Amino acid sequence: MKNKILIIFFLIAFLLFASSFTTIFSLSDFPGLSEIKESELKETINYLASPALKGRLAGSPEYDKAASYMADEFKKLGLKPVGDSGYFQRLNVEYNEINCPCNLNLIADDKITKEFKLGEDYSFRGFTGTVNIKAPVVFCGYGISEPTHGYDDYKDIDVKGKIVILFKQMPSWKLDSLNFNGSLRYRSNIAAKHGAIATLYVPKPNDKNPQKPISSVLDGAGEQKVDFASLQISVATANDYFQGSGFTLLQQQLKIDSLKKPASLLLKTSAGIKVDADYTKEKRTVNILGMLEGSDPKLKNEYVYLTAHLDHVGHFGDVFYPGANDNASGSAGVLQIARAFVRSGAKPKRSIIFTLFSAEELGLNGASYCADHPPFPIEKTIALLNMDCIGYGDSIQVGNGKSSPKLWDIAYANDEKYTKLMIKATWNGGGADAGPFHSKGVPCLYFVTTNSYKFLHLPGDTPESLNYSLYQKVLQLAYITAYQIASGDYKREIVKP
Repeated sequence: MKNKILIIFFLIAFLLFASSFTTIFSLSDFPGLSEIKESELKETINYLASPALKGRLAGSPEYDKAASYMADEFKKLGLKPVGDSGYFQRLNVEYNEINCPCNLNLIADDKITKEFKLGEDYSFRGFTGTVNIKAPVVFCGYGISEPTHGYDDYKDIDVKGKIVILFKQMPSWKLDSLNFNGSLRYRSNIAAKHGAIATLYVPKPNDKNPQKPISSVLDGAGEQKVDFASLQISVATANDYFQGSGFTLLQQQLKIDSLKKPASLLLKTSAGIKVDADYTKEKRTVNILGMLEGSDPKLKNEYVYLTAHLDHVGHFGDVFYPGANDNASGSAGVLQIARAFVRSGAKPKRSIIFTLFSAEELGLNGASYCADHPPFPIEKTIALLNMDCIGYGDSIQVGNGKSSPKLWDIAYANDEKYTKLMIKATWNGGGADAGPFHSKGVPCLYFVTTNSYKFLHLPGDTPESLNYSLYQKVLQLAYITAYQIASGDYKREIVKP
């Protein structure tokens, strides 16, 4: 009899021990997990990142196509439209359409000696103006002009009618407690005030991995100069312009940073730039919002947002930026989680608002507008889960855990039980599209992956580059976490700064 009891005891202990290592999801606990299908995710991402949508720049006809596609998918699921125009929430943004052919050339001895390759050697900033110019090149450090604080990169150098090379980043050091304005548009306008006709921004050459020439529309506030060009170039391209000067870009950076004094330099070369851009101060774009109404008579008036941004950075003629990871991955994930809820017949007590923001790349414009004009009172928003760049990398990171620790604990406990891919590192203050809601006191989580940005804002951010195994795990974790919150298992906490 004692032997039988011991055998039963050890059998139970073994089963408990073994169960602690399982990573198999219980579909009975979370109906709908099987709907996180790789095949459907690929179908959505392949469309959103296709050449036909040309990088989904907010305000473009191609972004509108993407928005209509996602709204139609929301409609197929029977989600309730909660925008101001059906599924759409309308807002206005700055818009700049860059047309090609365009070029950047190296000119020495009045001859074109090199034609640089768009998308590899250089890119245009999203708010470049239109020019067709040939002019000498000047290096002007960080492009700071603060003579009252004892620092001016434009002192004792003539940049009138010239093209200026500037570091894209600001210095790591401070000057008399002055916080430099690092906005590219601001610094381009400073260059223009000194007479320059174009800026070429280059990363610091002593960085471990200097940034490649990305496409970006995040240039900052300020007046748009429609006749002033703004480009980003590689370190190698910048050094080509330094030829014959007796110096290198790195030497000039080290000199400036060590002495905290300008080291501006008239170079021996010239540049040819051609670009045609059409600027519109206010262009209509849309967020997309669809709601799965809660089943509880009281709790259905409390809301959980599941969000991602749909836009990306557009194209330059045939060179386009697919944005598969950034952020077709998050957008397709929002849609797929909506499918999982609807197809499973799950009846969450709270209402879930599936939301795709526009103009994140411009500066969180869509999320900010939605936070300022929510379809329901913001104080009734229990939580927001944002997904951005979740299709490439090697593990899961969930941000904002220091500001919403109880919410983060739910995600971490779910990962410990199921996905086992989440790292403990987190941050506070929201992050990306979670930021505007965090600032209004909404508990937020930001789902991303580690080492996610290899192809960030580059033509290589394609569907083929994604890690679909990791991608599905992120969505499973987000789905389970959203499921528990919407089921009433979480009480809205007071957000920490």
